[in-house]
Amino acid sequence: MKTLFAALAFAVAAATALPTLAANADCEAQAAQKKLAGAAKTSFLKKCETDAAAAGGSASCDAKADEKKLAGAARTSFVKKCVADSGAAPASADAACEAKADEKKLAGAARTSFVKKCVTDAK
Repeated sequence: MKTLFAALAFAVAAATALPTLAANADCEAQAAQKKLAGAAKTSFLKKCETDAAAAGGSASCDAKADEKKLAGAARTSFVKKCVADSGAAPASADAACEAKADEKKLAGAARTSFVKKCVTDAK
């Protein structure tokens, strides 16, 4: 029984750490490609890993941008639109906006409009 719980705990820990390791490896590769070192590399890695954790849905959008060989502003615009279209809005913002709508006792079209604007403003 103890081994079952230990194996389950290990599996959960491995499953949660795996995306972080993949993001870390990708960020390391990008830093190497940009030939970063020292504080610049540390700063880049921190931002890259934070962005990767925050934008789990953007990974597929980044892959699509790579396939289209986009760069610069065109890439940024494409990824931003792709993430928005995929419905990857932060769940916490959506829940917070729903709670605010409940506090205001909104219903129907007014509620829908309020929540939509609130989520947009939260981005």
